Amino acid sequence: MQNNDDNSAKINFGFSKVTFDQKRDLVQGVFSSIANKYDVMNDLMSLGLHRIWKSEFVKQITNLQSDILDVASGTGDIACEIMKRATKLKALPNITLCDINPDMLDIARNKAINNNLLGLEYVIADAELLPFADNSFDYYTIVFGIRNVPKIDIALKEAFRVLKPNGKFLCLEFSKVEYSCLKQLYDSYSFNIIPKIGKIVAGDESAYQYLVESINLFPDQDSFAMMLKDVGFGNVGYKNLTFGVTAIHSGYKL
Repeated sequence: MQNNDDNSAKINFGFSKVTFDQKRDLVQGVFSSIANKYDVMNDLMSLGLHRIWKSEFVKQITNLQSDILDVASGTGDIACEIMKRATKLKALPNITLCDINPDMLDIARNKAINNNLLGLEYVIADAELLPFADNSFDYYTIVFGIRNVPKIDIALKEAFRVLKPNGKFLCLEFSKVEYSCLKQLYDSYSFNIIPKIGKIVAGDESAYQYLVESINLFPDQDSFAMMLKDVGFGNVGYKNLTFGVTAIHSGYKL
């Protein structure tokens, strides 16, 4: 259990400093505000690339006849992509979608129903305190969610706990661009354009200002890989996508 001194410590909410509890509430507010426009904004912000990234991510799940926990599920893109891929291969995974935000999870449920993807489980829960038994899942996936968790190390420990022995952790997250010239263009686009798109399309410029700031502050590829090793994951690695704009991180509970 975390003590009160720990919870009152200051951490980043974008470039602002807040307490752990404040960040949790603020992140909730951000995603409730933009839930209805989240999918549209993903297409606009990434110029459609997020679909390619997510497709590549799902390919890392080699055993589709397995128990899969998708944390920070948001609007359910990953779970739906897994189910579509499994259907083509005549596999039947058990997928649990878990998110702290009920507004996002409602959209995920409706999306799955509209795509005739049934049999999914939906759980409203915090990534830092998962309501699942030890050694429950073959895969733990989290996409564009880990950077929004107040205590990333605690979330990673929870991921390790709920995975079965030899279970695989998979994370897709924005990362650090490999080339300095591209990084300058990327940063300029992120800070000057994305919040303006958020204002026009989602009606919330500040939410997307936070999102680009959170991307900027997230650990680089090697630093995050070390965080995975620190909580016990083995065979840790990562694969850069689009010159490091995003990266797929992986590790095993050995």
